[in-house]
Amino acid sequence: MLNYDKLIIKLLIISIFYWSCSAQAEEKTGTKTKQSVSSSVMNWFKAAKLPDNLQIQGFASQAFISTSDNDVFGNTDNLGGGNFGFTEVGLNASYRILPRLQFSAQVLSRRAGEGGNKGSPRLDFGFFDYRLYSQETNQFGVRVGRLKNPFGFYNDTRDVAFTRPSILLPQSIYFDRTRNLGLSGDSVQLYAESSHSSLGSVSVQFGVWKPIVDDKETEFAILNSNQPGDMTREVSYIGRGTYESNDNRLRLAVSGIWLDVGYDPGPNDRLGPGMLQFTPVYFSAQYNTEKWSLTSEYAIRRLKFKDWGNPLLDNADVYGESYYFQGVYRFSRQWEAILRYDVYYADRSDRSGKQYAATRNKPAHTRFAKDITAGLRWNVTPSFMLRAEYHRVNGTGWLSGLDNPGASAFSQHWNLFAVQASYRF
Repeated sequence: MLNYDKLIIKLLIISIFYWSCSAQAEEKTGTKTKQSVSSSVMNWFKAAKLPDNLQIQGFASQAFISTSDNDVFGNTDNLGGGNFGFTEVGLNASYRILPRLQFSAQVLSRRAGEGGNKGSPRLDFGFFDYRLYSQETNQFGVRVGRLKNPFGFYNDTRDVAFTRPSILLPQSIYFDRTRNLGLSGDSVQLYAESSHSSLGSVSVQFGVWKPIVDDKETEFAILNSNQPGDMTREVSYIGRGTYESNDNRLRLAVSGIWLDVGYDPGPNDRLGPGMLQFTPVYFSAQYNTEKWSLTSEYAIRRLKFKDWGNPLLDNADVYGESYYFQGVYRFSRQWEAILRYDVYYADRSDRSGKQYAATRNKPAHTRFAKDITAGLRWNVTPSFMLRAEYHRVNGTGWLSGLDNPGASAFSQHWNLFAVQASYRF
C-alpha cells in the first residue's frame, strides 16, 4: 500500500475516533454515561453527536457463492461446496472545511478470492473538492486526490451493495478481475453541472490521472501470468458526460478512457519495457418508471500492446465489445427482481475465439462470456438487505486467472448461485 494510502487511512480513523469519543464525553450525566467504554463502534456512530459539517457512514456485506464449475472469488465449485469468500466492509467520511471546500475519503476492506487486497484496508478514495463557481442551477469545480473513475452508471458506487443492481455487476463492463485498476486513480478532475427547469440536467467530468496498478492482479489480467518485472503507472485521461430528465425517468451517459500502463522489466526478463494502451468508450441508457427500471450499456474497447519484445504481444491490437440489457421490477418498497443478459467479447472480429485458440494453447471459450442473470432483492429494513441471484454462463472470458490457474481446466458452460446480506449505517 502506498504511503499516501496509509496517511489518509490513519487520518480518517483518528478523526472518527476523536469525534466519537468527544460525543460520548458530552453525553455524560451526573454519575454515569449513556454509552459505556465497551460500546461497539457501530453504537458509537449511532449515539455520536457529530458536527453538522462532518458525516460518517459505513457498510458491510457478506456473500456466499457456489458454482457448478470454475471458481469465483475463491474455491466455489461444487467440489468445494461453495464459500463465504466475498466480503466487503467500508467506512467513509466527508468533512466540509469551508463553504466551498470539502474533504471526502473511504477505506475499504475487501476479500474476493486471490485478487485484490485480501481484506487489508485500502484507500478507495480520498480527495478535496473545491467549488470554483456555484449557483442554484449551475456549478463548476475541481477535485484533487484519489478519485473514483467516472465511467458508466455504476463504477462510482460499485463498492456499496445497496447501490448495485445485483450482487455481481455486469462483468462485461465492470471487471472484478481488474477492480483496483478500474475503480479509482490519483487524479485531478474538473466537473460542471447545469440544470434547466424544462430541459433537465447535464453534468460533465474530465480527469487527468495515474491508475492504481497491482503487480499481481493487474499483471496477471494483462499478461496471463506473473512476470519478474513491475507494471508502471502512466499519465492517463478519463471523461464522462451525463444527461438526466427532470422527472428522473431518462438517464443517458457517454464515457471514455485513455489508459496507459507501462512495464519495467526485471532481471533476466524475456519481456521488454512495453506499453499497454486501453481506450474504451461506453454508452449508457436508463429509463425509469414507478415499478420498472430498464438499463443498457455498450462498450467498444481497443487494447493495443507495443514494444514488449514478444511477437504475440507486439502484434496485438484488438477491439473488444461488451453490452448488457437489464430490467428491474419493484413489487413494493421491500421487494424487487432483476433479469439481465450480459455479453462479453475479447475480440469483436473473433467472437467465437476460434482464431485465437488456433494460435494459442488456450480454449476458445476464454475469449467470450454470455451471462443470463435472475435475482431477487428484499429490503428487510432501510439499513438491512438480503439478496439472491442465479447466473447461467456460456464462456469464461471474464473469469480471474488467479482464482482459476490453468485455462485448460475451465468449463465452458457453468452455473453460479449467490446470496448476500448487507448492512449500512
